[in-house]
Amino acid sequence: MPTKQAGLTKKTVVSAADPVLATSVGAVAFTNPILTASGTYGSGKEYTDFVDLADLGGVVTKSVTLNPIRGNPPPRVVETPSGMLNAIGLQNEGVHVFLNELLPPLKKQARKVVVNVAGKSKEDYLEVTSILDKSGVDALELNISCPNVKEGGIAFGVCAQTAAGLVSEIRKRTTLPLWVKLSPNVTDIVSIAKAVQDAGADALVVSNTYLGMAIDIEKKKPILANITGGLSGPAIHPLALRMVWQVAKNVSCPVVAVGGVKSVREVIAFLLAGASAVEVGTMNFVDPSICGRLPLELADWCRSHETTVKKLIGALEA
Repeated sequence: MPTKQAGLTKKTVVSAADPVLATSVGAVAFTNPILTASGTYGSGKEYTDFVDLADLGGVVTKSVTLNPIRGNPPPRVVETPSGMLNAIGLQNEGVHVFLNELLPPLKKQARKVVVNVAGKSKEDYLEVTSILDKSGVDALELNISCPNVKEGGIAFGVCAQTAAGLVSEIRKRTTLPLWVKLSPNVTDIVSIAKAVQDAGADALVVSNTYLGMAIDIEKKKPILANITGGLSGPAIHPLALRMVWQVAKNVSCPVVAVGGVKSVREVIAFLLAGASAVEVGTMNFVDPSICGRLPLELADWCRSHETTVKKLIGALEA
């Protein structure tokens, strides 16, 4: 396999299930720390021509809501320097179609399945959680931080008290591991992280996209029909890395990092900052095979440095 990007001088035979890659997020054990970011992988079927889903640590699905959602009107995506803005608006088929049609094949192909849950109201979140509780998935990722919907989403994630209240109610509805995806569009992410942990979160996902916009200067109009959207991609990695480090050193539950991964180096940086697993998002659109390669490159790097993923987690000397 190629080793130039990992900074090695020779080939090493490695596997996506290499023992040096083993990690866990609370009670959920993963063969490697590479997960997909919600919203970029659908239910996995879009990528099976490029990646064996079993080579990933796990698949985090696109947001699932109680009822089908058509999403925002187009245009909904715009490229930016070193990233992209999206305002999809949680388009999905609804929880019942997900359970009956999309989840069964995904469970057969992926080692672990984490379902991202979203809603327009507290009642929506609670009902979807209850429906998924006995579905056999490995964890729920609670989306309280989407910047692209007018109801729910980010409204729950920008206030510590509101976020904790929702998490507390959902915690009563499920025995599944509960991950909470935090918003970066706040003044103090640590206070919200602590409140959500105390309310029953088993892990924190840091973080969602950054609210941004793009303007067509010739037409003097916003490019996105929604006007604003979520910024993702390599441009946000330093910001996400800072937040992962801040949150990880202030909470006792595991942290899952997401934001701007384009190579194995960003994965390693997230691990050093305190993340137990790393989600990859926007780069899947640029290179659909990236999630299949990253575990191999990470194993190669770990062996060349005589270390393991578990030893890397939180090992930053600062």
